[in-house]
Amino acid sequence: MASGIYNRFKANILNKVCDMEADVIRVALLTNSHSFTAAHNTFSQVSGNEISGTGYTANGEALASKAVTQAATTKFDATDVAWTSASFTAYHAVIYDDTLAGNDLIGSIDFGGAQAVVSGTFTIQWHADGIITLA
Repeated sequence: MASGIYNRFKANILNKVCDMEADVIRVALLTNSHSFTAAHNTFSQVSGNEISGTGYTANGEALASKAVTQAATTKFDATDVAWTSASFTAYHAVIYDDTLAGNDLIGSIDFGGAQAVVSGTFTIQWHADGIITLA
């Protein structure tokens, strides 16, 4: 299994289609049936692998406090995401642009195995260097 950036996102950036700060960017959790394929374009191509469980709502959560920081290494970051009073198991997170008509995919994160929560809080803590960095 692997993590990666979808080809559609790369094209959307270069074509000025995706605005990471203004658009609604969401993160959804997926099962172990998901496999990162860079050629996937839209959330509908992976949503069949979305988890279900207590405390999780279909289509995931919108990212808050999104920011792009320009520097030698430019980064996109947002507030960590948490699902409270949750009971489920997730293997992957997929980030997508919910503002675009196709809900275009951005990136896929492989958790490296089952991440379970039972009657607790499931948190994705983004790396200190940001969710996506370009050097």
